[in-house]
Amino acid sequence: MKEFELNELLNNAGKVDEKIGQYMDKKVINKLESQKEILGHMAKAEHNLNFVSEIKDDYNDWTLVACYYAAYHMALALILTKGYFSKNHDATLCVLIKYFYKKELSEDDFRLLNSLDTEDILFYVQSKQEREKASYSSRILFDKSLVSEMKLKTRLFVNKAKGIIEDNL
Repeated sequence: MKEFELNELLNNAGKVDEKIGQYMDKKVINKLESQKEILGHMAKAEHNLNFVSEIKDDYNDWTLVACYYAAYHMALALILTKGYFSKNHDATLCVLIKYFYKKELSEDDFRLLNSLDTEDILFYVQSKQEREKASYSSRILFDKSLVSEMKLKTRLFVNKAKGIIEDNL
C-alpha cells in the first residue's frame, strides 16, 4: 500500500469500512474465529524471529523477508482476535486500522487501541516494502543499519502484539 493510501485510511474510518466491505465481497477477508489459528500465527512469528537471529549478516535479504513474515503473522493473529482472516496484505492492514488504530472503538477495544500506535502500522507497511525488494529484486546486499533497525522493530512489534493477544485470550 502506498503511503498516501495509508494516510487516507488512517484519517478516514469510512474509507476503511468501504475497503473492508470490498475485500469481504471479493472473499479476500473472511469471518473466522479460531484460537488455534491465533496461536499458530503467533508461533510462526516466533519461528521467523528465531530464524532472523540465526541468519548470518551475509544474508540480509533473507533477514528482511523473515522480519516481514514475523510481523505479518502477528498481524494475522491480531485480526483473528476480531474474528477476521485475510488473504491479502492490504486487506489485513485495513482490519488492523479499523480495530487497532486510534479510531472509534468500543470500550472493550480501547485498551487495544492504546497499545498500538501509528509507528507500528507504518512499520508494518515499511517492512512489506523492504520484503518485496529483498524477495523480488536482484539486490543481495542491504544496508546493515537498515537490517539491524528492521530486526529490532520486528521484535518490538511482535512482542507488543503478543502482549495484546495474550491479554485478550
